Amino acid sequence: MQDRILKMLEFHKVKEQLLTYVSSSLGRKKAEDLVPSTDFSEVLKLQNETDEAAQVLRMRGSVPLGGIFDITPHLKRTKIGAMLSPQELMQVASTIHASRQMKRFIEDFADEEENEIPILFNYSEKIIVLAELETAIRNSIDENGDVLDSASENLRQLRTQLRTRESRVRDKLESMIRSSSAQKMLSDAIITIRNDRFVIPVKQEYRGHYGGIIHDQSSSGQTLFIEPQSIVQLNNELQNIRVKEQQEIEKILIQLSLLTNEYNNELQTIVYVLGEMDFMFTKARYGKSIKASKPSVNDKGHIKLFKARHPLIPANEVVANDIMMGEDYSSIVITGPNTGGKTVTLKTVGLSTLMAQAGLQIPALDGSEVAVFAAVYADIGDEQSIEQSLSTFSSHMVNIVDILEKVDGNSLVLFDELGAGTDPQEGAALAISILDEVYNRGAKVIATTHYPELKAYGYNREGVVNASVEFNVETLSPTYKLLIGVPGRSNAFEISGRLGLNERVITNAKEYISADSNKVENMIASLESSKKQAEAEREEAYALLKNAEKLHKDLQKQMVSYYEEKDVLEQRAKEEAASIVEKAKEEAESIISELRQMRIEKHAEVKEHELIEARKRLSDAAPEIVKKQKKKSANQTHQFQPGDEVKVLSFGQKGQLLEKLAEKEWSVQIGILKMKVEEKDLEFIKAPKPIETKPMATVKGKDYHVSLELDLRGERYENALLRVEKYIDDALLAAYPRVSIIHGKGTGALRQGVQEYLRNHRSVKSIRFGEAGEGGTGVTVVEFK
Repeated sequence: MQDRILKMLEFHKVKEQLLTYVSSSLGRKKAEDLVPSTDFSEVLKLQNETDEAAQVLRMRGSVPLGGIFDITPHLKRTKIGAMLSPQELMQVASTIHASRQMKRFIEDFADEEENEIPILFNYSEKIIVLAELETAIRNSIDENGDVLDSASENLRQLRTQLRTRESRVRDKLESMIRSSSAQKMLSDAIITIRNDRFVIPVKQEYRGHYGGIIHDQSSSGQTLFIEPQSIVQLNNELQNIRVKEQQEIEKILIQLSLLTNEYNNELQTIVYVLGEMDFMFTKARYGKSIKASKPSVNDKGHIKLFKARHPLIPANEVVANDIMMGEDYSSIVITGPNTGGKTVTLKTVGLSTLMAQAGLQIPALDGSEVAVFAAVYADIGDEQSIEQSLSTFSSHMVNIVDILEKVDGNSLVLFDELGAGTDPQEGAALAISILDEVYNRGAKVIATTHYPELKAYGYNREGVVNASVEFNVETLSPTYKLLIGVPGRSNAFEISGRLGLNERVITNAKEYISADSNKVENMIASLESSKKQAEAEREEAYALLKNAEKLHKDLQKQMVSYYEEKDVLEQRAKEEAASIVEKAKEEAESIISELRQMRIEKHAEVKEHELIEARKRLSDAAPEIVKKQKKKSANQTHQFQPGDEVKVLSFGQKGQLLEKLAEKEWSVQIGILKMKVEEKDLEFIKAPKPIETKPMATVKGKDYHVSLELDLRGERYENALLRVEKYIDDALLAAYPRVSIIHGKGTGALRQGVQEYLRNHRSVKSIRFGEAGEGGTGVTVVEFK
C-alpha cells in the first residue's frame, strides 16, 4: 500500500487512536509499524488473533499485561559480557513475572471457560517460566533498583561496618557542634556532606581552629565546609568501606547479568510472545471502543458493510450506512449535492478495507464482509499545488494517470468528484471514459460526481449502479443516508423556493429545463420515495422476524424446562412411592413377626381384640391414595379422531390431533411443536371439515391424511428407504410444509442413508436435525419447497 493512499484515507489517525490502548513499549512498536497486509491467509490470521483477544476481553474484562519492558537491548549487552544496572535487571525480573502471570491467565481461561483460543494458547505454551532467574534478581534488588543487604553475606557485613563508622563520625561531630565555643565559630549547628565526607560549616575567621581539610565554601565565601582533623581518619575508613561496598555490588550485578545471559534465548521468546499478545489485546480494546465487529474476509472482491460507520467521526454524529458491491455490480456512481456525505462514504469503504487488512475489526454490524485487495487507490480532495503550478483539474489528473498505470482486477479504486475542475461537458466525457477503463480491467470502483450525464451511465452499463446521499428539502440539510440504486437530484428549485426565491423566477427557470430532464428528476424523486418506503418496511419485517424468533426460542426453552421438571417430579414420586411401599412392607413384617411370637408364647391362644388391633396396624401401613375428581366435559360423549381441534388443558393452548399413540394417549400438534398428551388432558373443540368424496378415490390430494412424522426405528435399511420414498410422496400430496423422520441414533448408517436420499430429492428445500425438544440427532426435520 502506498503511504500517500494511507495518509489520504487517514489510516495514520486510526493508528494514533490505536496507540492509546497499548500496555507496553513492545505493543507500541508493533502498533506504530502497523500496515495493511495484501496476503489473504495473513489477513485471516490477523483477524482471528484480534477476535480471540476480543473474546477474552468480553469474558474477563481485562488481562494482566502490566510490568512488561522491552529488554531486548539488555539481552544484547549480556551477550557481550556487559554488566546490567540494577534498574535493567529489575526490568528483566518484572517482564518474567508478567509472562508468568499471562501464561497462567491464558491457561486458566482455556480450562475454566472451555473456550477455543488456539492462537493465545499456543503463544502461552512458548513461554518458559524462569522462576529461578526472577527469584535470584528479586532476592538481590528491591523495587526501587537498590541492591539489598541480603544480596551476599560480604555485602551485609560491609554495610554493617559502614553504619557503625558513620555513627561514630556523627557522634564525634555532634559533640563538636554542641560545645559552647561552637556557637560563635559555626555558621550553623549542623552536620553535612561534601565529596562523600562528613563536614561542618565554619565561619571564615575561625578556619584554623579545627584544622583538617576544606572541601567547599559558600557563595559569599563567609562559610567554609571543613572536615576537622580529628575525623579525617574515620572518614578515610568510611571511604575505604564504600569502595569495597561498590566492588561487592558490581560483583553481584555481574553474576546476575551472567545468569540472565544463560536464559537469553528463553527471554527473547518471552519478549516476542508478550509483544504479540499485547498487540492482539491492543487491537481488541480499540475495536471495543468503536463498537467494531470481526468481518468475514474473502478474496473475490465482495464488500458487504452493514450499518458501517466512519471510525474517526464521533459516535453521536456519524450516520451508519449499508454499502455493498462486488456481486451484482462492481462499480458505484454516487451523485448528489456538496456536503452530503459522498466523500465520507468513499473514505468509510476505503478505511474499513485497510483496517480489515491490517487485522483490525471494523465499525460495522456482525455479518459484514470485506475483500482483500492487492492495492487500494484513491483520488480524494483538492490537491492543487502552487509550487508545481498545477490547477485542481491537473493535480487530479496526475493522480488518475498514476492509478490507470497500476490498476488491475485485484484493486479497489476510489474517485472523488471525478472529472471536476474543467468544462462540464468534457469533464463528464472524461469521467465516463475513465470509469469504463477501470471497470474493464476488473477493478472495484466507487466514484462521486456532480455531472448529470453519469446518472445515465449507471443505467446504461451492466455491473454499474447509481447511488446518492439523501437530502432533506424541508430542513435544507443532508441526512447523510446512502441510497444505493437511486441517483441524486439537484433539488435546486426546491431549495431556492424554501429560501424565498420568487415563484415567478423559479417557474421561468423550469421552462429552460428540457422535458426529458424533468422526467428524469421526477423518476429519481419517485425512486427515492420508493426506496425509503421499502427500507422502512424491511426494517419493520426484520424486527417482527426477530421477535418471532425470540418467542420461538422462549417457547422451546419453556417446553424443555417443562419436560425436565416433569421427569424430575415423576422420578421423585416413584422414589417416594417406593419408600412408602418399603415402609409398609417393614411394618407388615413386624406385625407378622409379632403375631407369630404371640402364637408361640400363648400357644395359639390369641384373643380377638389382639387380632383386631393387628389388622388395624396393617391397614394403617398401606399408603393412602387420593383420587382426583374428574371434570365432566364433552370428552365423555365425544370420541376423539385424528384431525380434531382440541385444547390442551395443562398448557391452555389449542392444537390438532395427529394420531393415537396408546389407549388413552394422543400425538398433538401445537404450533410448530409436537407432543404426547393423555386423553384426559384434552378438551374437544371441533371436528375437522368433512372431506368431499371424488370420483377418483385412489387419487390422494392435500386433504388426504398423512402423519406429520415417520418412525423408522427397527426397520431394515432397504425397507426404511422404500418407506421414506413413499412417505415423502404422500406428504407432498398432502401439501405439508414440514415433516419429521425418526431414524434414531444407533450406528448412524440409517440416518446417513435417509439424509442422503433427502438431499437429492428435488422437492426438498432443506433438512436439519431436531431441536432438544424434537428428538435431537435421532430425528431429521424436512422442509419442502
